[in-house]
Amino acid sequence: MLASQRQGLIVDLVRRSGAVRVADLVERFGVSDMTIRRDLETLAERGLLVKVHGGAVAPGSSADEPGFAVKSAVRPAEKDAIAERAAALVEPGMAVALSAGTTTRALAGRLVSVPELTVVTNSLRVAEAFHADGRPDQTVVLTGGVRTPSDALVGPVAVAAIRSLNVDLLLLGVHGMSVRAGFTTPNLLEAETDRALVASARRTAVLADHTKWEVVGLCTIAALGEADLLVTDAALEEPAREALRAEVGELIVV
Repeated sequence: MLASQRQGLIVDLVRRSGAVRVADLVERFGVSDMTIRRDLETLAERGLLVKVHGGAVAPGSSADEPGFAVKSAVRPAEKDAIAERAAALVEPGMAVALSAGTTTRALAGRLVSVPELTVVTNSLRVAEAFHADGRPDQTVVLTGGVRTPSDALVGPVAVAAIRSLNVDLLLLGVHGMSVRAGFTTPNLLEAETDRALVASARRTAVLADHTKWEVVGLCTIAALGEADLLVTDAALEEPAREALRAEVGELIVV
């Protein structure tokens, strides 16, 4: 197993259980104590966990919001696969909204060649992608607002702009999802802005890799049943798939 693969699994374990012990990781992966400690040091430097005596813990509470660079380093292959499939939902001439997030940023890179597309976004990263590589026949509407650590624009200015618009499809990135809490984010203002995006859209497609399952942020954006589609990756376990199929309009696994 490559170090990057092992580290990705360690991050998954921390997110699911809240904490891991060095001794347990040594036994699980069949590597040395020193190798695991180096892995934890690397992940701690990237902000993906916090080292403690004998192990590591998750980097905070449901109100913590990692920055864009930190989130970009988590599960890039899964996000790319999800983005590739989600791009097939977008047709020339559509009006679409893209929320902020690393998966929606990956999707933006696949939509820059779609003709006559109108894009509404509250993401600086998404807007930059279209500005750098988009077509001249595309229209990009950037909402304005207050910038968050994940490079989203939120608050009353963003909400007011979104409420005046109607789009064919919303492509929504989320911090977490669960049956109890629905789709969530740790940022109060981002939740309000995302709710406005959901209300503006004829259809909503949520893009969320398997690590988002049972992660609960501070604020609910929408119930699971408000998603017409959910695109996720094949590492999502079958019980989670069954729970999601019972709630969302359509579950797409890539």
